[in-house]
Formats: sequence, structure tokens, C-alpha cells
Amino acid sequence: MNAFANAADPSELYRELRRMAHARLRDGGRNTLLDTAALVHEAYLRMAPGADAIADRRQWLAYASRTMRSVVVDMARQRQSERHGGRVGFVTWTEALDLQAQASADEVLAVHAALAELEQLAPRLGAVVEMRYFAGIDDAQIAAALDMSERSVRRDLDKARRLLVQALKA
Repeated sequence: MNAFANAADPSELYRELRRMAHARLRDGGRNTLLDTAALVHEAYLRMAPGADAIADRRQWLAYASRTMRSVVVDMARQRQSERHGGRVGFVTWTEALDLQAQASADEVLAVHAALAELEQLAPRLGAVVEMRYFAGIDDAQIAAALDMSERSVRRDLDKARRLLVQALKA
């Protein structure tokens, strides 16, 4: 039925994360600060310890989306910290990467803050945006994961986009 029948299998977890990261970054990264391998490795390291507690694909997609969001936001925060003279005292998989311009980090953090506000107002809209923006999941997969129609996913994305644009302009 799905490619992720056994959520606790580390090789399946890694393959699915790689597919999601590739989908997320295939159109030029949409303002991420990572490449596919870095995003997969960071997300995998964060997800692997809790993988055995994931009951189904819906939960796994939500968990993966949240984890990828966390990775992207943490990298943006690290980038901002470095710009302002601070330096966190730990090593990540991504330190050797050539990071994008600072504007990307600022945009990721602004989207993260606006999305947090949106999640308070409309949790479903927040979940749809998180799956699309931070994990690169397509309409069909989002619809299946959230038990809704693809048309509803597109409507939610459109509504969320309008709300986020307003929040980002404020």
C-alpha cells in the first residue's frame, strides 16, 4: 500500500526522508540553507530514535515534516547567529556546506514565525503548509496523510498562502 510499511525500519526511514528532501529541494531549494544530503542526515539523526513509536504513514509524514522544518529553522537561526557574531559550540553535518545568502535565513525564520501564528489559528492549514513548504510533499500525499481531498489541500494552501503573505508583510 505505501512505501513505508514498517516505520521502524531505519533503511526505509532513510529512503523516504531522502525522497522527501529531494522533492523539497528539487526546484532550487525554496530558500533552504541545506542540500538534499544535509537535510536528510540532520532529519534522520533527529527522527531515528523515535521511529519505533510511529504507528502509521500519516503520523510519520507529520513527524518528518515537523523534523525537516526544525532542521531548516535551526540552520537559519545558526546562520543569523553567525552573522551577529555569535557561534554555537557544537558541530553539525552541515557546517562544511556553502550556505546561501543571509536573506534566505531571514525568510525561513519569518515563514516559521508566521506559520506558528497560523497553526494557532488554523492547525490544519498549518499542517498543510508545513508538509508542503518544509517537506516538499505533494498534494496527493498531503491529502492521504490528512484524510482530505486534493482539492481541499489546494484550497487550504491557497488560503494559508494569503494569510501568510499578510502576516509576512506586517
